[in-house]
Amino acid sequence: MAWTKVYVRQALLADIATGSIASTAALGIRFNGHIGDEYVILSILFPALWVAALRLAGSYDPRFIGTGSDEFRKVLNAGVSLTAALALFSYAVNIEISRVYLVVTMPSATVLGLVLRYRMRKRLHRKRAMGQCMSTVLAVGYEPAVADLVNELRRDSYHGLSVVATCLAGAGQEVDKVAGIPVFGGVAVAEVADAVRRSDADTVAVLSCPEIDGATLRQLAWELEKTGTDLYVAPALLDVAGPRTTVRPTAGLTLLHVDHPQLSGSRQVLKSLFDRVMAALAIILISPIMVTVAIAIRLHDRGPALFKQVRVGKDGELFRVYKFRTMVVDAEARLADLKRANDLDGVLFKLRRDPRITAIGRSLRKYSIDEFPQLINVLKGEMSLVGPRPALPAEAAEYADHVRRRLVVKPGITGMWQVNGRSDLSWEESVRLDLRYVENWSFALDLQILWKTVSVILHGSGAY
Repeated sequence: MAWTKVYVRQALLADIATGSIASTAALGIRFNGHIGDEYVILSILFPALWVAALRLAGSYDPRFIGTGSDEFRKVLNAGVSLTAALALFSYAVNIEISRVYLVVTMPSATVLGLVLRYRMRKRLHRKRAMGQCMSTVLAVGYEPAVADLVNELRRDSYHGLSVVATCLAGAGQEVDKVAGIPVFGGVAVAEVADAVRRSDADTVAVLSCPEIDGATLRQLAWELEKTGTDLYVAPALLDVAGPRTTVRPTAGLTLLHVDHPQLSGSRQVLKSLFDRVMAALAIILISPIMVTVAIAIRLHDRGPALFKQVRVGKDGELFRVYKFRTMVVDAEARLADLKRANDLDGVLFKLRRDPRITAIGRSLRKYSIDEFPQLINVLKGEMSLVGPRPALPAEAAEYADHVRRRLVVKPGITGMWQVNGRSDLSWEESVRLDLRYVENWSFALDLQILWKTVSVILHGSGAY
């Protein structure tokens, strides 16, 4: 694809500039007067060394452009690897490289590289939101799975995938379109290959489908190889991230080993410690805001500033959650009259224009300021900074067996659904995101969600 070549070229030029800036800064900081010839040569060569380290780390691989953390992880790996390589080289040839020079050059290049990658990614996401820089996809599978894929990729355009055609298994072949996408035939290899040519798709996504066994998939891969078409295969086990899966060839078979999620042990202890420390710091920093909000609520209608409600926590334990009151004092008494006007499906109740919300409350909800008192719940160990939404007992009582999986971790102030649409999501989508978090929890994922939460709050989208 032409746009990927442009993106990689821009990243390459940015990295050359990054290496030049870092090496020049190191020279200025380390040497106030005479600069040795060896450092001049090293500084001239450093941009090329930096680009070479990034290339060896796979930083220019188009597969990692625009999504996931691999693009940033490879920059970090390049920084660590080049630092080690320079240290080993200086030891091997008995040349002393100033520690100050290395301490300035390598972190500067790495941080600048990460910042530039982040800015390039945001610009790419804006283009994808306008339909540019997209990969065209032919989706292959059963109609419900294809429809889910189409809708998810439409909602999250930053993935850079746009479904332009489908090939359906079973009775789905009788329909003309799925979620507005034309159907080009069945799942036979010849039909899929023909659909690729007719739709001009550059990627084929094969969803879980019994009709496509190992032999059929191998033949399809050979056929797509002729045209250079990418092939994505979705395993039957969904919403399990890469760190939990390992490909292991056994007895001539390729087996996918799936580790258990990290729901206990030292990492969860670290998560709890991090939550409480950050909650304590946050309360100290935003205490003037919290006091001001509490006074404003009290002055508005003389009602209580805090709203307390029983919620379901980890393993089904009940606790009392704290929030700034955003509704009229008798909001709970009015709930029964509004149930039939629910804007959401499933067990959740939400109204886009809930008449019980006060004028102050609407602003508090838009920027999630009403959630600030839940930091107290985090300090008490009842909640986490990141986790599934804390459910009402009546909601939890209606949970299907698979939905109760949400209760094996502490509920959070923010979470996957909050940074992927908030109240605009359907009940099924919210459950899917919460379960994805539970199955793939990591400390890095928590940090990523916290980072995204800041952007979501500032935009105030999806809150009502």
